[in-house]
Formats: sequence, structure tokens, C-alpha cells
Amino acid sequence: MKRCPTCNKTYTDPNLSFCIEDGTPLVRDVSEDSTDVSSSGRGETPAGPSVGAGDWKAPGYQPPGSYTPPGSVGPKRKVWPWVLGIVGVLIVGIVGIAVAAAILLPRMMRPSVDRNTPVSNANVGGNDNERADLNANLGNKNSADVPTNTNTDTEDSGDSAPPADADQVLAQLTDLENEWTVANLNADKKKLERILADDYVGLTPEGKPEGKAEYLRTIKRDSSVEKWDLDDLKVTLRGDRATLTGKITLRVEGKDVVYNFTDKFVWRDGRWQATSSQVALVQ
Repeated sequence: MKRCPTCNKTYTDPNLSFCIEDGTPLVRDVSEDSTDVSSSGRGETPAGPSVGAGDWKAPGYQPPGSYTPPGSVGPKRKVWPWVLGIVGVLIVGIVGIAVAAAILLPRMMRPSVDRNTPVSNANVGGNDNERADLNANLGNKNSADVPTNTNTDTEDSGDSAPPADADQVLAQLTDLENEWTVANLNADKKKLERILADDYVGLTPEGKPEGKAEYLRTIKRDSSVEKWDLDDLKVTLRGDRATLTGKITLRVEGKDVVYNFTDKFVWRDGRWQATSSQVALVQ
């Protein structure tokens, strides 16, 4: 029989070396050995406590250094799932910011109004052919000097009624005159196609009538004009018809060339369109 010197619990299993309660090495039970000797019938009483033959070799008690009571320490938590989770959140955030920037930046950089497109609005004469000759002297004008034609850019539907206010019509036709002049200088046939009515008829310098198609075919770009000014503008309004008279001064190679002009317009398809023009050089 073996005994635990710490808790004094005895064990009969000969193969057991440590106490199952506290892990202390077991020793042979001395009291049992004494009983065995006294019961042998020899009549010998030991002078002192009987010690088994192997007890002197039994090692002294040493508390186990590595023993840990069951349940005192839990399983270690793994750290790498947390690291992967944080990295994943960062990646998703970066991707979200990049997508938002790709969508919003082009909208912020997109101009609300295209102000770089030259607006060509000056009516240089009553005659389209006269205008072609005048454009040869008109040159290119800086777009910064050209007022924006709000009439043609923001036209109403084709069924809208023509404006009835003379001041409003004067402002609209002034813009259209400037737009017409720029289109002549740049030989912008697309713009002229819009400004001139299909039934437009003008007079050539020789006094020959010329329609819209011939005018567009013969127009040429010219860059000799440095600038121009419109003066003494007056409008006559009769329903959907308007007549604009005035004076245009062209700055050509440092010299001023002045023309009187009369242009007629009709309100059609929700905008003013030129139907005829006349121009005369002022000596």
C-alpha cells in the first residue's frame, strides 16, 4: 500500500506513483509494514518505528513545478481572425472611397454651361451675300467679347407664342445679331443653318437676290476684323414678325468701317429666324 505524505490518502494500486489529488509522489505506508512484522509470530518487538526496506531510498517530497490544477487555465484565443477582420474592413473602406471618388469627381468637374463655345450673333447686313463680303472683313472676334445668346440656347417649344415685349425682343435680336456675326467670321455653316430661315433671301453687293443655300455654299472664314460694335439699334414688332435696324462698326486692320443694316425676323419653331437682310456702307 502507498500513501500520500501531503494528504495522507492511501492507494492500493502498485502501479500508481503520484497522488491523484495533488500530484505528490507516493511513499510506502510504514504502518502497514509494522503490522506485517508484528503479525509474523516471531515475538520480536522493534525498538523503534519500522521502516520498509525501500523507504530509505524514497525521494523527499518535491512539489511538481509544472503541475497545473485542472480548469485553472483556459484555451488560448487565436489572434489572426481579428487581424484578418481589421484588414478586410480597411480594404472595403478604401475601395468604397475610390468608387465614390470615381463617380463624384467627373460630375463636379463637368461645367454646367459651355461658355467656351463662341456665340455668334451679329447681323452685319441685310444681304446674306453682303454678309459674306462683310465677313471677309470681319475677322475672328474673341469669344470673351461676344454676349451669350440666351434666346437660341433656351428656346421654347415650337408652339410657343412670340414675345410681345419690345424691350425683350430687342435684347434677343441683339444677341442673335452678335451670334450671326461670329458665325459669318468663322464660316460656321451649322450655326448659320439655324439662324437663317429656310425662306431667307438676301441681296448680293451687286443687288442680286440670293437664297440660303447659295449663301451657305459661298461663305468663307475671315480673320481680318479685330472687333465690332452695334449701335443705334431699334426694333419694330408686329406679332410674330420683327424688324431690327442699326449700325455696325468694324475694326479692320486699325481702321473703322461702318455699315447701316436692316434685318427682318420671324418667330418660328420657338425662336427668331432671319428672313432677309440689307446692308449699306456708310461713307
